[in-house]
This record gives sequence, C-alpha cells and structure tokens, in this order.
Amino acid sequence: MSDNISKMPIILIGNSFKYEIEATVKLFFPTDRFDFLSSADEVCGDSYVAAGLSENADSALIFADIRLNGDDAEHLEKQLSCTTVSDKSTVERELCRLVYTILCRKTGIKPPWGILTGIRPVKKVVDLIRLGLSEEQIYDRLGEQYDVSKPKMKLAYDTAVNQLPILDKIDSKAVSLYVSIPFCPTRCSYCSFVSHSMDSAIKLMPEYIAALCRELEIIGRLVKDTETKIDTIYFGGGTPTSISADELRTIMETVEKNFDLSAVREYSVEAGRPDTITEEKLRVIKELGAKRISVNPQTLNDDVLRVIGRKHSGEDAIKAFELARKVGFDNINTDLIAGLPTESAESFRNTLDKMTELSPESITVHTLTIKRSATLFENGKANSDNPAAEMVDYSIQKLMSCGYLPYYMYRQKNTVDNLENVGYAKKGFESYYNIFIMDETQTILGAGCAASTKLVYPDGKISRIHNYKFPYEYIRNFNTLMEKKAEAEECLRILKNE
Repeated sequence: MSDNISKMPIILIGNSFKYEIEATVKLFFPTDRFDFLSSADEVCGDSYVAAGLSENADSALIFADIRLNGDDAEHLEKQLSCTTVSDKSTVERELCRLVYTILCRKTGIKPPWGILTGIRPVKKVVDLIRLGLSEEQIYDRLGEQYDVSKPKMKLAYDTAVNQLPILDKIDSKAVSLYVSIPFCPTRCSYCSFVSHSMDSAIKLMPEYIAALCRELEIIGRLVKDTETKIDTIYFGGGTPTSISADELRTIMETVEKNFDLSAVREYSVEAGRPDTITEEKLRVIKELGAKRISVNPQTLNDDVLRVIGRKHSGEDAIKAFELARKVGFDNINTDLIAGLPTESAESFRNTLDKMTELSPESITVHTLTIKRSATLFENGKANSDNPAAEMVDYSIQKLMSCGYLPYYMYRQKNTVDNLENVGYAKKGFESYYNIFIMDETQTILGAGCAASTKLVYPDGKISRIHNYKFPYEYIRNFNTLMEKKAEAEECLRILKNE
C-alpha cells in the first residue's frame, strides 16, 4: 500500500469476520489503519481487501479480491460444503486463508506463524497433545490448517511439552493474586501499558496506596470467607520498585496480613528497571516473602537505551542483577526485547551473551510490538524495518544451548516480523504465574489500577472484571469498583463446591 493512503479499505461482504480478517491483513501491514466497508462501491483509492461469503441452501462460496497500489486485482474463491458451512470457525479460517494466500503472493511476505493470529499458539498444541496426537501429526495439523513454518511449530511444541508437567498439577480451585503498581520513572518509547511517570503521579501516591491496600483487604476477606487457597502472587506494573521501600513494605505487609501465604508456590515481584532497584527495596521484597524477581534491562546497549527513553546504562543493569544476588535472590528473571530501534543484530547478540554469562534462572525474550498508544507508533514503518527475526533466531539457539528451555509464549498484534514473546527457564525455574495466565485454567484476582480479574469457572467459562485504568479514576470510583467483587465471590464459592 502506498504511503499517501491513510487507511486501507477492508470490505466485508456477507460476513462479520472483522476481527480475524483484520488480524490477517495486519500480518502484512502491521502499522496501517483500516476502513471497514460493506460494499466495493464505497472504495476510494488504489488498494483494498475484499472478503466475501455467499451462502445458499446446501453450500457456500467464499472469495477474496485484493488490489494493492493500483496493480491488477487478484481473485480467489472456494466452495464449501453444507457440513463445513455449519462450522463458523472453519468458514472464518478458510476465508482468512484466501486473503492470506493472495497477500503472500502480492507482498512477497511469508509470515512465520502463517494465519495463526491468536495470542496463545501453545494452547492449541497442548490441546492436540492431550488428544493423543504425535509430534508429527501436530506438525501436519498446524501446517495444513494454518501454514505455520516448521521452526515455529517446533518452538510451540517444545514449549507445550515443558508446560504440561506444570499444567497437569494445577489446582483449579486455587487462585493467583496480581497486584498492580502502575508507575515508572519515565515512559519508554515502546510502552503501551497503562503506566504513569513518578513525576505526574507523586501527588496521588498516598491515596493510591491506601486504596490498593483497602482492595487487598477486601479480596483477602473474600478468599478467607470462601476458604480459597492462594497459589501464586505476582507484583507487576509499571515498575513496582518505582515506589519507595517504605511504600513497598506497606503493600507487601498488607498482603501478608490478609492472605495465608503458607501454600503459595510462587511469589514474584517485577523489580523491573535497574534505575529503581536499591538494596533496601530488595531486602524488603525478600523479607516479606517474594522469592522470584525480574531485573529487566531490555538491552545492554547504552545508545539504544537512550533512544527508547531509559535513564540507566547497561552497566547499571548488571550492577542491579549482582546486587540482587548479593541480597540472596536465587530465582531471577531478566527481560530482553528483540528489534528495539537502532539495535543491531550484533549488539543484541552481545546483550544476550552477557546475560547468559550472568546466568539468571530465566530469560524472557520479547519482540518489539508497535502499539498505537506507544510513541514508536508515530514512526511505525521505520521501526518495523530491523533485524528482529535474526535476533529471535539467535536467542532460540543460544538459550537452548545454555540449558534454558522455552516454557511459555504469547503473541501480540503489531509485532515486528509477526514474531513472538517467549519465556525460557532453567529446569525447575519456570514461572507458574506466567503459564497459568497464558493457559487460562486458573482464576486470577487482580488488585490495583488497570488490574484485571479473570474468573475461570469449572465449565470453562471465563469472565473478566477490569479495574479503572488511571489512578485518579481508581481512587475516585473505588466504592463502585468494589461492588463488582460480588461476581468474584460467586465464582470462588462455585470453585469451592465443585
């Protein structure tokens, strides 16, 4: 599509498969915007994607017509049987495949995950393993239905195999607790999370912490009244260590007072950005029960750190890691990002090599995702032209050779080169919380601004309760928000009696 066209028209004819058709087109145009139309007559410009469905009594015809930058339109169609037509998910997948096939030809792009656009590719593999399919049969299925490349099939399969022993021991009646501290020293240019700089949030901090502790007390009562066991605890954000050691102590002591921690299998705190980590904060975290932390440099290249808006150096990140070891943490995760602006393949390799020398228990390799709410989106096309795929390929080879195994994975829209985010861990150091949130088989109770509660019922139904995104909304509407806890209590009682 030419740069002077602000929006690509997507025409949906006889169907409402907006989400999946858009996701398929975004595999090829990750930073473009789209207009959704119902007729080709509304099209202006020299590019469009049309996806159609025409049904009759005993069959249906699906078709795709695509034109890019004024070239000749290409048409593909397929006749579907009445049996297939009754399965809407199959019709949707087959229609997306027609769109995908034309776009592959016209753009020369071959997405490594094919038309598999969901967040949780490993979940599909886990389900197939549990159905008794062999590795070869699973590869055949993923290739035939989704056109997934062989390397990505293997990565998904290996991740599923490493997850299964943990998933098989999950306690579906227990719950996890997520605590949100949505503040950062500054906002990174790639960030799309609802996080707030300390400069702008400092006045709200006392009220926010008081409200968060009140919510933790309310959730604690629900958990106690329903005799629910807490399985894992995760402090995220933002950067939880953005706040002071005393403020962190206040929140963690509230958790300790309101929840029985004796059965907790994993307690994690994202220490996150190295410029927020102090010995005092680390000692508070360790003293109050968290045994797993994250130190997240993203890169050790100082020039790249400046470009993305970080105020620390690569050496600061190494010192923060070493400080955590000194304090006594023996379960440390580090996060890296492949594809950061101005990062070369060589500098990414240097970062990963140095991190493996430090030997953290787990390393998560994210791929740059260009979200609309992130600063980088303004120059999205330029940021999408980088060697992210080369970096990711190196990380798979390097980490596995150093004894790290892939144990959880997720994908996002607008990810450079249509790649993935993968957590690698030494055997026995896999994060239960990360696996549970991806597999969606355990209820997660969220506390704090922008936190989300995910209620997983025994029949597989999932219900979500979202807290307000901004601290001032969370504080102002706190009582209204707490009224939603009735649904959480109902779910916990159902789980207990199952």
